[in-house]
Amino acid sequence: MGIHLSIRMLSKLLALLLFHLVVANFVDSLQQLSCHAEESSALLQFKESFIITNKSASKVSSWKPAGGGNSSCCAWDGVECDEITGHVIGLNLRSSYLYSSLEVNSSLFSLVHLQRLNLSDNNFNYSQIPSSIRNFPSLTHLDLSASFFSGQVPSEVSHLSKLTYLSLCCNVLQIETSPSHDPPGLLKLQPSELRSLVQNLTSLETLSLSYINISSIIPVSLTNLSFLTSLFLRNCDFFGEFPVKIFNLQNLKVLSVRYNQNLVGYFPEFNQSSPLIELRVASTGFFGTIPSSIEKLNSLQVLDVFQCNFSNFLVPSALGNLRQLTYLDISANRFGGPIPNSLANLTQLNKFLVFGNSLTGPIPSWLGNFSKLVVLNFADNHLNGSVPALFPISPISRSFI
Repeated sequence: MGIHLSIRMLSKLLALLLFHLVVANFVDSLQQLSCHAEESSALLQFKESFIITNKSASKVSSWKPAGGGNSSCCAWDGVECDEITGHVIGLNLRSSYLYSSLEVNSSLFSLVHLQRLNLSDNNFNYSQIPSSIRNFPSLTHLDLSASFFSGQVPSEVSHLSKLTYLSLCCNVLQIETSPSHDPPGLLKLQPSELRSLVQNLTSLETLSLSYINISSIIPVSLTNLSFLTSLFLRNCDFFGEFPVKIFNLQNLKVLSVRYNQNLVGYFPEFNQSSPLIELRVASTGFFGTIPSSIEKLNSLQVLDVFQCNFSNFLVPSALGNLRQLTYLDISANRFGGPIPNSLANLTQLNKFLVFGNSLTGPIPSWLGNFSKLVVLNFADNHLNGSVPALFPISPISRSFI
């Protein structure tokens, strides 16, 4: 009995030792993974084509030629290599303080095995997105946001059929604007190219085109992007009717079409299965009523209908069932009557804005329970009564008229 027990224990110890040896060898192989010489050279050439405006904080500062520290590009900051082939498959240079134009013949475009490319939050000096982007047929993630690209978005982007994440947003002119006005966008996208992009990139989960001058209707074909979880179309100069079936996309969690003043639409009857977390239609021509079925959006955290044309005579009491809300803005619509007591349930709110309506009656005493509130604006209504002793902990911006 004792011998058999000892053998079993010895077997377990040997198995455990073997496991640790395998893991150690695997980790060691990763540490020694060597990238291809031509790809290392391409990365170094790419680095040398830019002015680095903050060398101590830039990821490319760790990039050294052979013979220096971290000579294998697979060990360089922001570089990801395939564990088997050693090819560079990922490049994350977000916020790397790169300054210069990105040229069509850049050595970057020789990295044909790339699957993920993030160049966001740099300064490419108002250059165009190069058509050489077509050299990356395996791309699944492309982020060129907030990097001072300008001009036409090349049609080659719509040929990257494996993309699941595409962000070209927020390439804007760096000028002083008032808080109520967005800065002008630098990129343009032809309506026909938008249609091609939507039709070809059927695996998209995130699509962010905010601040791109598109100036068209929103294509109905967007409703075919069944994997879509996030759709950002802020300030794109869309017009016409918003395709209401977009609300039916089963995986959609974030929808933002705000600041498209000529875009009209309405809220459908919502169903229980919708996973929406953020719904932003501010400064559009959305009209009609906010349906009571909005209470079925159990996961909703942000509702922004500022400066629309919603005409419920009363603030919908159903909003009080959206207990996960942290941001509620129904300002500058045509709501009247008292603030419904059902909104006392919204204790997670940190921003609550209802200014510019025709609300009447007393300022609710239950606001004193909203301990997380940071911004509260009831201005330009017809409310009366005293303001409750609010928010002993949080600093708050308040405006009551």
